[in-house]
Amino acid sequence: MLIGVPREIKNHEYRVGLTPQAVAELVQHGHSVWVETAAGEAIGFADQAYRAAGAQLTDAGSIFEQADLIIKVKEPQAGERKQLRSGQTLFTYLHLAPDPEQTTDLLASRATCIAYETVTDAQGRLPLLAPMSEVAGRMAIQAGASCLEKARGGRGVLLGGVPGVPRGRVVILGGGVVGANALAMAVGMGADVVVLDKNPHVLRQLDERYGNRIQTLFSTQAEVATQLQQADLVIGAVLIPGAAAPRLISRKLLADMLPGAVLVDVAIDQGGCAETSRPTTHADPTYVVDDVIHYCVANMPGAVARTSTQALNNATLPFVLALANKGIKKALAEDRYLLTGLNVAAGQLTNAEVADALQREWIPPQQALEQLT
Repeated sequence: MLIGVPREIKNHEYRVGLTPQAVAELVQHGHSVWVETAAGEAIGFADQAYRAAGAQLTDAGSIFEQADLIIKVKEPQAGERKQLRSGQTLFTYLHLAPDPEQTTDLLASRATCIAYETVTDAQGRLPLLAPMSEVAGRMAIQAGASCLEKARGGRGVLLGGVPGVPRGRVVILGGGVVGANALAMAVGMGADVVVLDKNPHVLRQLDERYGNRIQTLFSTQAEVATQLQQADLVIGAVLIPGAAAPRLISRKLLADMLPGAVLVDVAIDQGGCAETSRPTTHADPTYVVDDVIHYCVANMPGAVARTSTQALNNATLPFVLALANKGIKKALAEDRYLLTGLNVAAGQLTNAEVADALQREWIPPQQALEQLT
């Protein structure tokens, strides 16, 4: 199979779909891999390393024109979507629920589109989303702590405090992978940490791990409102796989927050968990609404692109190998967990949560497989 890896073109996105080590694995299995020139150069994966691994260096146009399987990191941008075609498979993060324009373009392309973020495992987890969720959760505390500095418009609060001075209060909405990693960083910095979740099992696990170093609370609208009023830093870490993020923070609740408080909305890839959230970039990461600083960068792990690329490839490579070795249709048919990643096929949506968020029709992925050649 001919596998293509274009350079990412989203603002300040330096990750790359395959590392040289991953390319070498695919080449050893008899596949051809084309990598766009300088695709990994910014994070230390030189063109020579890809050549040594057996890749052919080329341009993006050739990759989109000829590759059977395209491996990316972020959702295809408008110019890339126009180059996709029927018979081609795209494997990347898509986050279609809040993005009707991308959805329309992918449907029109008739390409087969598999989303990292909706692939599951036997425990119902999201193994290809987890590595980036881990990175984003940890980065959320770093970013939030920086935004709290007075010179950046924040409250001028040090999360860990100092002797005789209160610690900064961090409120984490959601105790999943993002929330748990943000929690670990916040506790490590010595902050006063509260985590809210609707799953008692999640709260119990966190309580058993951290004991009285944190406070766990069952999430209700009233409790969220109470905690927001006391927070220096809020981390939005809620997720419904494939669907738009629930809007937990209304404009009214935001207005009751402390002036100079910070909201880091990690859920922005799925539309954000605050009414006032909108995607930003690493070039211009923040804006202010009602005296609350919003950090809503939609590709947070891109800032630590080398670490993120390596972590992502560790998770995606077995699936890439399966798709290449077995062929797209057979790989999807034989792995029901990979099949949950199918979002678009034969010009139709194949994910119920995405379809519900966009109010579009959909067909079951098993039915879509019958239409693939």
